[in-house]
Amino acid sequence: MSKPGGVCRPCFFIVAAATLWVLTLYMRLLVPIAVSVRVAPAAGNGRSRGGNDTCSGRYVYIHELPPRFNAYILRDCGTAYAGWPKMCNDVSNAGLGRPMAGGAFTGETGWYATHQFALDAIFHGRMRQYACLTNDSAAADAVFVPFYAGFEFAVHSWGLDAATRDAASADLLRWLVRRPEWRRAGGRDHFLVAGRTAWDFMRADPNSSWGNAFLLSPAAKNMTVVSVETATLGWGNDFAVPYPTYFHPRTDAEVLNWQQRIRSSDRWWLMSFVGATRPGDKKSIRSQIVSQCTSSPSCRQLGCAFGSAQCHYPGDIMVLFMSSTFCLQPMGDSSTRRSTFDAMVAGCIPVFFKPRSAYLQYRWHLPRDHSTYSVLIPDDAVRSGNVSIEAELRKIPAAAVVKMREEVIKLVPRLLYADPRYKLHTVKDAFDVSMDGVLERVKKEIKGEVEYGATTGLD
Repeated sequence: MSKPGGVCRPCFFIVAAATLWVLTLYMRLLVPIAVSVRVAPAAGNGRSRGGNDTCSGRYVYIHELPPRFNAYILRDCGTAYAGWPKMCNDVSNAGLGRPMAGGAFTGETGWYATHQFALDAIFHGRMRQYACLTNDSAAADAVFVPFYAGFEFAVHSWGLDAATRDAASADLLRWLVRRPEWRRAGGRDHFLVAGRTAWDFMRADPNSSWGNAFLLSPAAKNMTVVSVETATLGWGNDFAVPYPTYFHPRTDAEVLNWQQRIRSSDRWWLMSFVGATRPGDKKSIRSQIVSQCTSSPSCRQLGCAFGSAQCHYPGDIMVLFMSSTFCLQPMGDSSTRRSTFDAMVAGCIPVFFKPRSAYLQYRWHLPRDHSTYSVLIPDDAVRSGNVSIEAELRKIPAAAVVKMREEVIKLVPRLLYADPRYKLHTVKDAFDVSMDGVLERVKKEIKGEVEYGATTGLD
């Protein structure tokens, strides 16, 4: 029996062991929290500094949100079974997922089985490494809100009523608007990442069984929102950035070495397609694409139909993309596809069938002259059977193909997210390009230079 006021040794060890187990699980899921904060020099509102300050106009303050808006969502990843069955595995390693080796990745590092909707954690991790962080919100040029909107969506969007689906984002906005950082500019200098398509957060019909209404709220409309697919095509406050790919380099050398590898890769196939048909979607041209591909000895397809394992291993996908000259990219479940970026990272020239699959989406990351790196074949022509995709691609001169592929290879750094646990020094990745876009947009918003308009007629 322990002495009064003493500690029961067995109880102490049991509690200590349980605490250690919880902390281990928490740190496995959570991105690294070490932050190097640069203190911004005091200068009014922080938007007029100059001189030798390399961070002038680029200072960012990160809100310290209550953990229910990020860390606890990761902690509860096991509850997302219906919406994301393997979420706990997929958000491990700072959001990159499990590491991959062998096959296409033999001799390579920085490759992970990254989920297409893992951007919340990846971007937050990169923000922690951002060179121009400040702990003085009054000196910040922009304010980052590390709400894991995409992860929260996965946990609370299947089989639940609208009020439950909207609860977390509504709670966040109530918290934000009470903050002095928000009141300074009404949230117009705030930005956040919603790591899914923007449509998932724009449920207009309260009776709809899908999505939440986060981005339709007045407060959210004041912020700049980054997502993997924009709903407003650049005419609203949401902006598209690349889907996460499987490649997350740790050093500049890894990027350059990969570019050299895909530059020298043998392209055995003229064209390829990774995906399944959409029998119930009359607007889809996937059936026509699969039909044309299977009837051509110059085309290779990996089927992704339910029950098929062909396209479930990233190594198989990357091997095909690395051995293809052109990669066919019809619309997916929405206008865009993660496959577009996997293919381009492999040095494969994308073939689009709708401008909104890329051209009207990724304005910060892709060249304005779309013909320099891609091909557009109108989907109506394919649907009607009046166009042979292979014939159209063979019309492109060999020298032009080489030039286009080189342009794709040059774009690779802008399309991938570096490992958030490391720092690149000379290479600008998708995060860096995104931050340039965010800061420019916030600056225009503060100055009242942002133009809004309708998207009617855009395709």
